[in-house]
Amino acid sequence: MELNDKQLLILKTAEKLFAEFGYDGTSVRQISNEARVNVAMISYYFGSKEKLLEALMIYRLKDFKVQVENIMNTKKNYFEKLDAFVEMMIKRVHKNRQVYKIVNFEYSSGARNISFETYENYKKDNFKIVENFVSNGQKEGIFSTNVNTHLIIPTILGTYFHFHFNQQFYQNLLQLKNKTEVDHYIHNTLTTHIQQTIKGLLTYEK
Repeated sequence: MELNDKQLLILKTAEKLFAEFGYDGTSVRQISNEARVNVAMISYYFGSKEKLLEALMIYRLKDFKVQVENIMNTKKNYFEKLDAFVEMMIKRVHKNRQVYKIVNFEYSSGARNISFETYENYKKDNFKIVENFVSNGQKEGIFSTNVNTHLIIPTILGTYFHFHFNQQFYQNLLQLKNKTEVDHYIHNTLTTHIQQTIKGLLTYEK
């Protein structure tokens, strides 16, 4: 189902407030005030705050799928596509890191009345795109056949979140003075390291 402008406004407002105040710290009233829409409109479109979070997760995964497909459909070579994919993932997760934490917490806790079936189906679709990309590279003799494709995305995200959750340590270790320097490190040095890691996994010991 395509979202209309009001639904998109509500979702993006909820995302902003969830990131700032957390899921429990954000009320539907706050979302309505910030988006300048009636509370009844949020209820009409989404039903509840839990359903709103559910819709937000699906919306972001659909958007992710579009970005991945756009990269894979370019005329770049396999390694250029791989670099672009990693760079896109790091930019997305870093920009929306607070919401990622909320979504993953809710998904792993199972404490709320949220249906994750559609969410999981979109995640499977995204994993399938990566799997097909690697499989095609293997058929052309570019990638190793000894690769666990299901662990490529977790390797990218795991490396990023290790850095993020230990940011104070790395900031002191690397003498990064402020947020601007941290962001620059993430989008350059850390991203390059992850790109090299994934390419190494895909090409080592053919």
